[in-house]
Amino acid sequence: MKDNEYSLAEEIESHGYVIVSSNAIQKFVPEGEDEVPLISIVTPFYNPGEHFESAIREMVNVLDSVGLSYELIAVSDGSTDSSPSTISKIGISTIKDVYHLRRQGKGAALRTGLALGRGKYLGFIDADGDIDPSALRAFIGTVALYEPDIVLGSKRHPMSKVVYPPIRRLYSAMYQLLIKALFGLSIRDTQTGIKLARRQVIEDVLPLMVEKRFAFDLELFVVARRLGYRNFFEAPVVIRERLTSTVNSRAVFNTIVDTFAIFYRERILHFYDRVT
Repeated sequence: MKDNEYSLAEEIESHGYVIVSSNAIQKFVPEGEDEVPLISIVTPFYNPGEHFESAIREMVNVLDSVGLSYELIAVSDGSTDSSPSTISKIGISTIKDVYHLRRQGKGAALRTGLALGRGKYLGFIDADGDIDPSALRAFIGTVALYEPDIVLGSKRHPMSKVVYPPIRRLYSAMYQLLIKALFGLSIRDTQTGIKLARRQVIEDVLPLMVEKRFAFDLELFVVARRLGYRNFFEAPVVIRERLTSTVNSRAVFNTIVDTFAIFYRERILHFYDRVT
């Protein structure tokens, strides 16, 4: 058995998810002359609403236009609506569908998808349609030209165009001040849901990450920096009028709790130093 096959089987067993497409494991694990894609993009979702199909088709159109080999890994985090069947209905071979039997959190869905990704570059984008997926073109070009460790979408980039309610702007600004105080990260926006990284970064970081909810993005940067990765490149995004949202007061509270948990693991337990 190949090393990547063993890792995939181990990941499936230890994290309790199932692949619901017929013969999906053969699709995920390269065999024989199957092409390994250059880019793997993960899009996690939970009951995403009526705009889900159009958002997925828009992602596919953008990735097709780039002209490079890719796979789009759509991970349902225990959705209870009809959204998982949407992927089968779309019927595009470059989309891989994965299904969590129970809801575990956005971070858990991202972990699942990234662990399955075969590309030289691995990334993710939210599935709710709020972030214009055309940004992926610039992200892919940036990684190819400059080879940064991670390219991240930033609402605070001067070229970003953002439609955002005032309360969300306030939450975002206060959260970034908290992150700056706790971690000293020179990143103006850790939470916008679009990122792309070199495969080596993801392979090194993912085994140390434990976050399953919205603080996954923050932990990604904290662990990456701890392992010596510091070349983070901010890129502009277009955020359209919000169509759906999983962000509420409870989500904000949970994210703050998880943020302090990351601080405790890094500064008190030195948890992320265990393999350095």
